[in-house]
Amino acid sequence: MKTRKDRTFCNENPSGYRQLLPARETIRAQWHDYRESDYFVTVCTQNRVHYFGEVYNGQMELTAVGEYLTAEIENVSDHYPYVEIPVYVIMPDHIHLIVAIHPRSRDAIHRVHEPDNRVQAGGITGNKNPMLNESLATVMRGLKARVTQFARQNNIPFKWQPRYHDRIIRNRNEKIRITKYIEQNPTKWKSL
Repeated sequence: MKTRKDRTFCNENPSGYRQLLPARETIRAQWHDYRESDYFVTVCTQNRVHYFGEVYNGQMELTAVGEYLTAEIENVSDHYPYVEIPVYVIMPDHIHLIVAIHPRSRDAIHRVHEPDNRVQAGGITGNKNPMLNESLATVMRGLKARVTQFARQNNIPFKWQPRYHDRIIRNRNEKIRITKYIEQNPTKWKSL
């Protein structure tokens, strides 16, 4: 995909012609770098399809995709040691998470030894390695990609809505209010 000032050119058009699309503008806070904070994140499935399961009598019954998503959320620090997800809920067509990002010291992912014993950050990609960016976007991109890959490998129809909604949690009272909202979400869902 190539971008010019106000347009994005996309070659994914089935007719083979370059399609002109409006350029996407970021919806992220320009004054914040998203590398250290707590965030309230909501991610939906495409067209709000119930890929993750259904709520029965206030309890969420997960599908295989929902169970895999649960495992990925609970083990997020295996992929991103600087991240913790202390509170989350999986609903039929969306997830709510509190994502806590805390800086860490540089470790093996940031150092690759070259044959002459010099250390190069990011391996062969250098500083352009997306794994060097310890941000909310990196975490969400990885989480969504792993769940999509699982669904494809198991021939399960699944699609995420593009992007996600986030809110920077500014203080303890806001975090308490958001935690309560997340925990009560299944009980407020219209059960089957």
